[in-house]
Order: sequence, then structure tokens, then C-alpha cells
Amino acid sequence: MDASLSGSFSDSFRSPVPIAPLDQYNQRLVERLHPPDWVNPEPARRYDLVVIGGGAAGLVTAGGAALLGAKIALVEKHLLGGDCTNVGCVPSKTLIRSARVAEMARSAADYGIETGEVKVDFAVVMERLRRIRSDISVHDSAHRFREEFGVDVFFGMASFADGDRISVAGKTLRFKKAVLATGSYPSIPSIPGLDAAGYFTNETVFSITARPARLAIIGGGYIGCELAQTFQRLGSQVVLFVRGDRLLSQEDPDASEIIRQQFEQAGIQLLFNSKILSVNGSGTEKTIEYEQNQQSQSITADEILIAAGRAVNVDGMNLDRINVQYSDKGIVVNDYLQTTNPRIYAVGDSCLKWKFTHAANAAARVLLQNALFAVGGIGRKNINSLVMPHTVYTEPEVAHVGMQLPEIQAQQIPVETLYQPLTKVDRAVTDSETIGFAKVHLKRGTDRILGATIVSPQAGELITLFTQAMTNGLGLKAIAKTIYPYPTQAELVRNLADDYSIRQLQSLKPITSRWLAWTRGG
Repeated sequence: MDASLSGSFSDSFRSPVPIAPLDQYNQRLVERLHPPDWVNPEPARRYDLVVIGGGAAGLVTAGGAALLGAKIALVEKHLLGGDCTNVGCVPSKTLIRSARVAEMARSAADYGIETGEVKVDFAVVMERLRRIRSDISVHDSAHRFREEFGVDVFFGMASFADGDRISVAGKTLRFKKAVLATGSYPSIPSIPGLDAAGYFTNETVFSITARPARLAIIGGGYIGCELAQTFQRLGSQVVLFVRGDRLLSQEDPDASEIIRQQFEQAGIQLLFNSKILSVNGSGTEKTIEYEQNQQSQSITADEILIAAGRAVNVDGMNLDRINVQYSDKGIVVNDYLQTTNPRIYAVGDSCLKWKFTHAANAAARVLLQNALFAVGGIGRKNINSLVMPHTVYTEPEVAHVGMQLPEIQAQQIPVETLYQPLTKVDRAVTDSETIGFAKVHLKRGTDRILGATIVSPQAGELITLFTQAMTNGLGLKAIAKTIYPYPTQAELVRNLADDYSIRQLQSLKPITSRWLAWTRGG
């Protein structure tokens, strides 16, 4: 046991929320994010903002508003930190890292390094996950938000009593304005026998301690793809059910094709255009009946992981009572994050089309401006002004910002597309990481960036170069003027900009040739 934790928790520790296994790391997580001995404060006479939901969006909103001098109440029914800290970004990327190290060890011989047989101790992998998640949780702790930011933190289920009062754990919070940052949860498809057989979602899979020998994953989006590759690398035999005809259907088709090739080479069984008919059995013998190419087939798995989309948390809050409209796609908001009740705002997964932590963070900053400092509509920020990148953390990573080509074509914007393969980047060659590309869509006749996709081991880092340019109204010329260290992976982006510059120079060649001929007297 970590010496710093020894004696911190007794054997009688009781978590106020379900979490497993309740080892030293998860105990420390709970102690920070929903302390067992927490006593909700006496409510203030009136709050400037009551924030419902303690995930990324809610924490940024509550902490930022409190730092600006507002009186804030934050309500969370489960664990502060929300999906990102507890069952999303932090545990998934920690697990992905272990899987990548295992894969690096297997390929060490390609670099002249002999490692012997690579063995994965899955229990230790998961212990590392819990330890790192616990370490990071300090940033979201209830004590920090109370003591450092001055936020009144309440644990319990919130519901609206009327247009200016919220009930939580027997207390009433009066507010000038309220924020719904309630997040989302895994959407479970209606499949006969699924409930009886049992399944994991992102909310439960990071609690396992034993590796499933055979893992069936339902869903070919970013969660399904990230975890399919990860579990395959950690020693599971993965079968991935995909409803459509390609992985990552919202991404560039060339990116999807590269990920398909990588998955198939890794031994992942891909079942495209598949429809699951039923699930039978339980324990480690779950038989999945499915239809593919109009033929009924079956496959047996030890465990099933559902990664088939997200649903919005709106139940139990009495939103109808306060005239807040919502649908299965989310809470209805305008361009300024106001709901249909102008005193109530929403932010994060509960209303945004972008289901990412960084999107929640950025949108929370927009909300703070609009809810606290815009007067009569003056000074409001439009959520659609945000330039929002995203990354799929497969290997190679897939990152994108701006519009995809079909969206550009639908708006009838004249477009020119530039492409640069990773094979032309010297650092990628020296690292033997040449699978990938960069692609940028420009408004034809200009250097204005409409959208960009990068597929590379560092795509999530590199996409920021395009995002920064687009956010600041800069075009590809600005990227071409920037000096990049040699050799780096970032030259992938610079090379695209150089391609644009070369084309511009070539168009000037007739003029420059005549000028040079004149200057040399011939």
C-alpha cells in the first residue's frame, strides 16, 4: 500500500456512491469527489447561479463564476468530475497508454531491440488506471471547490420546485439564474436478452479487474474503436459490431479506411452492416445472434461492451415545470446557451453537439459571459463562433477541425483540397511511423481553411496548429511563414502549407521569369 495512504481509511469505509473495487485508490477518489462525511451547507439567501452537474462543464462554470465574485451553488448527485474524470477521458486514456506500451514492446525487434515475450498483467494495468485517476481527481475535489473557490457544494438529486427554487437533499436553493450541466449517459440499444446476459458500458468497464478473453463491442464510433484496439492489444480477442459500412462514420473516409486496415492487421474481427438480433446466456457464455448480408449468424463472447451512442440526463429535475424544452437529442438552447426559459442555461453534453470535455470547458466560458456579464443582449458570445477540434485516440490518432467535405459541398462552397502523406515527413520515417496523412480543405482561390483532418500518432497535438489558425482568422499562408524545428512530426502540417505556397509561386512563374530575364539583361 502507498505509504501516504496507509491508515487514511479504515476497513469500515463506506462509499456514498457505488464504485468498485473499493481499494485504496477508489477510496481516495470517493474521499475527494463525494466525501462520505460531507455535510451540505446551509443555503445562501440567494445564489447568482445554481449549477446542476459537477462534470467538466459544471466545474468550469461554478469555479469560474465564483472566481469572478458570484455567489455559486454546485449540485452533484454522484461523483464530482463527471464522466471525464471517472469513466471517460482519464481512465480510457490511461488504459490506452498501457495498451500502446504493450504494442511498442511487441514491435521492439523492428528497431533492433530484443524484449522477449510480452506479458500483460491485466490486474496491474487496471490498478494503475485507478491510481492515476485518483491522483488526477484532486483537481475536482469538493474540498478544493469549497475552500479555494468559495463554492457551496451540495450532494444530492436536484429538482426544480418552481422558476427560482431548486430542491436538493431537503434544502431549498433560491437563484437568479440556473445552469443545467447534467451530462449524458450511454444509450443502450433494445436487444432481446441483453439485460439478462449482462453488459458493460464506459460507466462500468473501467471497474473490471480480470481481462475478458473474448470481448464483443457494439458500436463503431470513437468509444468503440478506442476500446476495441485497446483491449485487443491487452490480450482480449475483440469482435466489433458496426451498423454501417465503415468505422468512424463521421470522419474523413480516408481516415476510416486506415483505421480499418490497422484493426484487421491487429486481428480485430470487424462485422460491418451487422444487426444484432438477440443475446442469450450469461456469465462467460453469451451467444450473440446477428444478421449480416441478409444471413443470420452467431458468435460467442465472454463479455459485451455497449458503445452505441449517448443519451441526455434530464430525468427527475421537473424541467417541464419551468418550461425548459428538451428531446432525446438534448436540452434545447439558443446560440447563447439559453434554454426556452431565459433564466435557465445549459452547457456540456446536455445540450452541445460536441460531446467532448474540451468542448464543455470552452462552452462554459461562453456561458459565464452570457449569464453574468451580458446586459440586454449586449456583450453576448455565440456558441457557434467556437472552432472545435476533436481527436479519436486510436493508433494512429484521427483528429479533425472545421467542416468535413460533404458539409462544404452541401453549402456549395468552392473548395480545393490539399493532401500530404506521412511518408513525406522525415521524422515519421526515422520513427517508422509513416501510416497517416494530413488533409486540408481551402476555399478555392484563397488560403482560408475550411476544415482539416490529420491521421498520425500525434494527430491530437498537431490539429491544434490548424485550430489556432482558424480561431485567429489566419490562413495557410501564416502556417507556411512559421518556422518548424527539423525534424519534427509537425512538419506534416508545414508541408501542406508549403504545397500551397509552391502552387502560388508556380502561378507567378511567367511574371518572375520575365523579371529575372530583364535583370540579367537578356
